[in-house]
Amino acid sequence: MRRVPMALGACALALLAACAGAPGDHRPLVSLPSAPMSEAARLRWLDRVGWGANASSEAQLARRGLPLWMRDQLNPRPAPLPPAAQAQVDAMAISRTPLDQLVTGLDAQRKAADALPDEDQKKAARQAYQRQLNELAREAQQRFVLRALYSPNQLQEQMTWFWMNHFNVNLRKDNIRAMVGDYEENAIRPHALGSFRDLLGATLHHPAMLRYLDNAQNAANRFNENYARELMELHTMGVGGGYSQADVQELARVLTGVGVSYQPLDAPPPNVRPALRADYVRRGLFEFNPNRHDYGPKTLLGQPIQSRGLAEADEALDRLARAPATARFISRKLAVYFVSDDPPQALVERMAAAFTRSDGDIALTLKAMFESPEFAASLGRKFRDPVHYVIAGVRLAYDDRVVTNVGPMLGWINRMGEPLYGHETPDGYPLNEAAWASAGQMNTRFEIARAIGANGAVLFRTDDKAPLEKPAFPPLADSHAVRAMQAGLGADTREALAQARNPQEWNTFLLASPELMRR
Repeated sequence: MRRVPMALGACALALLAACAGAPGDHRPLVSLPSAPMSEAARLRWLDRVGWGANASSEAQLARRGLPLWMRDQLNPRPAPLPPAAQAQVDAMAISRTPLDQLVTGLDAQRKAADALPDEDQKKAARQAYQRQLNELAREAQQRFVLRALYSPNQLQEQMTWFWMNHFNVNLRKDNIRAMVGDYEENAIRPHALGSFRDLLGATLHHPAMLRYLDNAQNAANRFNENYARELMELHTMGVGGGYSQADVQELARVLTGVGVSYQPLDAPPPNVRPALRADYVRRGLFEFNPNRHDYGPKTLLGQPIQSRGLAEADEALDRLARAPATARFISRKLAVYFVSDDPPQALVERMAAAFTRSDGDIALTLKAMFESPEFAASLGRKFRDPVHYVIAGVRLAYDDRVVTNVGPMLGWINRMGEPLYGHETPDGYPLNEAAWASAGQMNTRFEIARAIGANGAVLFRTDDKAPLEKPAFPPLADSHAVRAMQAGLGADTREALAQARNPQEWNTFLLASPELMRR
């Protein structure tokens, strides 16, 4: 139990005391109770499966029924955002310009800046280049937030974030700011509920991953093991998964020549030896250069690699994706994300069995988890990390009213130490409560609750100098979802709400309550 001093007095103290794939219907219904659920129960499912409960989502779940709604979530069909949100996404450069054009154009701009003889001009040109990179990264962050807020495919958006964190890249390295939007859009999102093997392959073929983990520098007689090591330790088998340092070295040899080319697509291929020319591959920025590949014999996980050239990487990924250690590692990480910081081993084993039976079908692995009594028992208990906290707060406060300025939300997330695409090391952000429940974090959360609850109109002001609309706060007490959840609030929260002096305080106390810290 933590008690954090707050400027707004005893009510705040009481509230913070307890806070420490492919679309279609080809998969079967989730085996869940079809009997009518209470509104409060529906809100708990929405809080966990999606990015946060609100009145419109609760009404949709009530109409559809939980089994059908869950099938929709596990088998998402393409669905546009509300028009006001979709228009923001469609106007972004990352939505309109192919990745290879973005990156090669920026690379040419960088080279031109470096070549300027005048130092002042060079400095200005380099700053313009950095501003463009920053804008592309910010567009990716804004697009993610808009989708998390408004997409009807809430589970797909949850899993996109989960896999972006699992296959982490950091936008502060090199020119990854220009790539991260495409990485999420074309490597992660299409496979977020599909085949793990397809997802694994998509990340391997994306220049953001190859730049981040240095495989673009991995070549015969000049090996770089960074990507090979993380591919086994973080992406598939996990620490203690049964591989050795020799396996890391062999995998690094398999991955030699797998890299990135910034040459224009119509540029001639490099001068490859005649015997190897058929092995050369170029797809967008991705390149397999046979001149840099180690063609010697290799053994991975006790078995020889039979293929040749780039096909060696596919054979290696097949082996890693189907390893029993991978089924357990991925299943446990999913259970940590969705169920508990220390999930029951029996649940992990059932999920791993589903993963293995389905050859790595992510949705079927999740289905086994959602059907479990452990999942149902965990609802309302999983601590929200900063991204979940901010998005859930705005979804509850403003429901389907479309935010026109997500900048404040990005700022709130940054203040709590979880900037989107900002984790520097390959392991991604931690998923456990201990990482996010410090006294300082709780103090910051109270300030953010106050920002949403008393001054949320900043989200609808595109000009920072424009006056705020009146009132500048959401009518939370009038929300159908809030009324439904009030019966489940603890005594301290109900007492604090009763003592609120005005609607702004009432909103703040609710959003800062222990119950709203969990999903």
